[in-house]
Amino acid sequence: MNPIRKLAQQTVIYGLSSVVSRFLNYLLVFIYTRVYKPEVYGIVTELYAYLTFLIIILTYGMETGFFKFTQSEKDKESVYSTSLITLFTSSTFFIFLVLLFSRNIASYMGYANNPEYIIWFGWILGLDAIMAIPFARLRSDNRPIKFAFYKLLNVIVNIASNVFFIIICPILKSRYNPEFLKYLYDPSIGVGYVFISNLIASIFTLSLFIPEFFKVQFNFNFKLLKNLLFYSFPLLIAGLAGSINETLDRVLLKHLLPSHVNAMQELGIYGANIKLAVVMILFIQMYRFAAEPFFFNYDKEKDSKKVFADVTKYFIIFVLFIFLLIMAYIDIFKYFIGSEYHIGLKIVPIQLFASLLLGIYFNVSMWYKLTNKTMFGIYITALGALITILINFLFIPEFSYLASSWARLICYLIMVIITYFIGQKYYPVHYDLKKIANYFLITLIIFSLFILTSKFHLILKLLTNTILLLIFLFFVLKLENRIKYFKKYVPSIEK
Repeated sequence: MNPIRKLAQQTVIYGLSSVVSRFLNYLLVFIYTRVYKPEVYGIVTELYAYLTFLIIILTYGMETGFFKFTQSEKDKESVYSTSLITLFTSSTFFIFLVLLFSRNIASYMGYANNPEYIIWFGWILGLDAIMAIPFARLRSDNRPIKFAFYKLLNVIVNIASNVFFIIICPILKSRYNPEFLKYLYDPSIGVGYVFISNLIASIFTLSLFIPEFFKVQFNFNFKLLKNLLFYSFPLLIAGLAGSINETLDRVLLKHLLPSHVNAMQELGIYGANIKLAVVMILFIQMYRFAAEPFFFNYDKEKDSKKVFADVTKYFIIFVLFIFLLIMAYIDIFKYFIGSEYHIGLKIVPIQLFASLLLGIYFNVSMWYKLTNKTMFGIYITALGALITILINFLFIPEFSYLASSWARLICYLIMVIITYFIGQKYYPVHYDLKKIANYFLITLIIFSLFILTSKFHLILKLLTNTILLLIFLFFVLKLENRIKYFKKYVPSIEK
């Protein structure tokens, strides 16, 4: 089978679960931004920013290390069991520390009255870290359907729990106040039910893997662990630096905004509008699930670099189209968040383009993983982190979350450029830069026209933007010489 077609098929399988999962999860944002004020939703935004950062520490690059050594080691079962035992031990120790110091941590973070938030997040983080290797094994074994099914179940349980605690229970209590409800629901917990629901979903998902754990022939290999850690440690540092680029702004906003500004309100608005980039983030995530093992598996083929170049080009085409799609219909997408949050819509195109650049960075940075030069990942992402920190510290006090959005975009742009040029020295891939530049140019032109149509009546605006989207697709088909496939359906197209 054509390797690009195979990657596309696996991306679709991973994507179906991700699309459905993210769409369903997006319904939670729809609920949260209507049930909670921006300053309350700001709590959710902040704590999940910490979760994103800490999960990288708790998995310390072992997922990618697992992919690498599964391909190079004969005893694949030993790689799995060693990785799993290591993560289980470190995650258990982490949960113990969180339980021991929960009050101190809560006080330091400004949640002294809610140390239970820290306890719940400690369990969520620990359980999710343990599951990293079992999920990685499903991907490595090319079992995307099972992977997708488990991920989908996790989301369904999370959503069901949220709906039960946030919508159904308050209605039952106000109208009927049944006796059994006092054992299940406490109104004073409030936004804490968002975290409880996540914890319930994590416990449920881990239970799905229990039958498989009993089938594993546990074999702990200290020498292999040493090699795994040696390979993965630079990825941990790179991942931490990368998470700074992704999440630090949501932590800094609370501390850098002037005292007369409601920081938690700003944080809530920022977090909600970031979610409008969900289609872009979704596609990049499902692509990465399929692409990372694909790159490792296909690297030994003779035409690997040509295939990687083609994969990157087609990836860029898709993310540019997604960017235009969301911006063309932003007047529809914006209703996924409450009207109180619409003031932050100006950051959506910036966030979309930043996510687009992050996806490109994933493609052009695979060279240092394939060549075992993972230290470059540290250098490049550390530079990105410094840029992010500098821009946020300098401009958040005056420009709030708008500065954070621009910091993210500038950071990823610089990382892509540096990674590309260094990669051409150690792992040269001949990307079709001329076509890629043309695609970016037509995208920027069309986006500029979207801005001009923003003053049109809604129907006329949507109609005009749809025509502009079709022009982009025609441009792509023409440049990729795909028009000939449509001749029999549209005979006059060459005219």
